[in-house]
Amino acid sequence: MAQILDELDYFQILKVGQAASPTEIKAAYYRESRAYHPDRFSTLPASGLKDNIGRIYKRINEAYVCLREDSKRIKYLADILGGERQKKLRFVEASEQELKKEKEQEVGATPQGRKFFMAGLADMAAQRFAAAERNFKMALTYEPNNPNFKAKRDEAGKLVKTDMSVR
Repeated sequence: MAQILDELDYFQILKVGQAASPTEIKAAYYRESRAYHPDRFSTLPASGLKDNIGRIYKRINEAYVCLREDSKRIKYLADILGGERQKKLRFVEASEQELKKEKEQEVGATPQGRKFFMAGLADMAAQRFAAAERNFKMALTYEPNNPNFKAKRDEAGKLVKTDMSVR
C-alpha cells in the first residue's frame, strides 16, 4: 500500500465507496487505524517498513478528518472527480481555507456584515424589499467586496422597482 499511497484517494485508503455514509466512514477509519497503528509495529527494528507504516497511518487519519465532515467530503469529492484529480487527492490546508472563504462569502466575514445580511434575508422572506435593500447596503458598508451581498442588494433593488405596494 505504501508504494501506491500517493495514487489513492481518501475513499480508497479507507476502503469505502464514494457514497459511504458517515457511519461507514467512521467504522472504516477505526478498522484501518487499528490495522496500521504504529504501536502495533513498535517491536520492528527501525527500517523503511516502519516509516511506511507511519506514512500510511498518517494518511488514514488525514482521510478521516476530511471525510467525516459533510462540507469537506463534498468539496473533496468534487475535487477528485474534476480534471486535476492527481493534484487534488490530498485535502490540503489550502482547500480548507478556500472552503472557509466560500462560506464567509455566503453569510459574511464580519459580525456586523452578517447581522445586516441576515436581516436583509428576513426582510426578503417577508417581502419587505425596501428594508431588505437597505440592510444589504448596510452589510456592504462592512464588506464592500462581498459578491453575495452585492447580488442580494441588486435583487432587492429590482424587486423594489417592480413592487407596486412600495409606491
